[in-house]
Amino acid sequence: MGSPPILPCAAERCIVLQRSRTLAVAAWATLVTQILIVGTGGAVRLTGSGLGCTEWPNCTPESFVPVPEQGIHGVIEFGNRVWGGVVIVVALVMLVLAIVRRAGRGVVTLAALVVGLTLAQALIGAVVVWMRLRPDTVGIHFFLSVILVVLSAVLTWKVVVGPSGPRVAPRSQTILVHAMTAVLAIVIVVGVLTTGSGPHAGDGGAARNGLDPAVMQHVHAWPGYALVALLGAVLAAALVRGPRRHLRLVLAMLAVVLVQVAVGIVQSNLGLPIALVGIHMVLSVVTAALGAAVVLSLRPPAADAPAEAEEREAVAA
Repeated sequence: MGSPPILPCAAERCIVLQRSRTLAVAAWATLVTQILIVGTGGAVRLTGSGLGCTEWPNCTPESFVPVPEQGIHGVIEFGNRVWGGVVIVVALVMLVLAIVRRAGRGVVTLAALVVGLTLAQALIGAVVVWMRLRPDTVGIHFFLSVILVVLSAVLTWKVVVGPSGPRVAPRSQTILVHAMTAVLAIVIVVGVLTTGSGPHAGDGGAARNGLDPAVMQHVHAWPGYALVALLGAVLAAALVRGPRRHLRLVLAMLAVVLVQVAVGIVQSNLGLPIALVGIHMVLSVVTAALGAAVVLSLRPPAADAPAEAEEREAVAA
């Protein structure tokens, strides 16, 4: 007799792999679209197009889309709204796939959170327009974008890397990493306050928060330098203790933060040109996503945990 056919098993394995790839693509698309919406929203604010569409959900009282009288500002604001619709659709597709493919309770919960908060973000965008770009509403709008990017990063990690195994990092290393992420959160909060005091209000008549922008630039820089110092300490610990994926992510985050510091210094000295401010905004959420990945990488995937523990013991010996 011949060998038993292997095609059914191979075909079944291919189906599983295809499902995994589909979920991974959907998760990455969720993360990327959430980051890009920060870029398009930044373009709205930095070009003075925040009230390019004076109404919501219509662009004008009479038209859903921009009219010629609104010029480029209407196009930019409406383009951001269209991209917001794309973000919602991608998030919904991710949620449906997570449910249909039985991706696990954690992944489904994260996907549902992203959908819910993305819909809430659209409503906050409406409030921003109705409140004529008040700096507190604009700040909340950006904070929620940061949260959505972080949640999307965690979602992507769970889908692509897999569920986390037991903690293998020493408590001191874990505390150091969490201290770094806490300082990162402070940097982002102070950055939003600094932006709210500066010249880029989204519209020439929009209010500012009343803080002195020259002072706020210095206040924003202090926790930024503390973040760099803490990242250096996190890197030193990762070089000694690993895990390897954690070390690679720390290096990536440190590189992005150093670029972010350089952009911040240059934009301050050049009078806040809109291109550099936009880059600064997008890099801030990229840094937040990397921060989430750095934290998650302290707990290697369940399948890799034994190997990581052996490697750590060998290093310690």
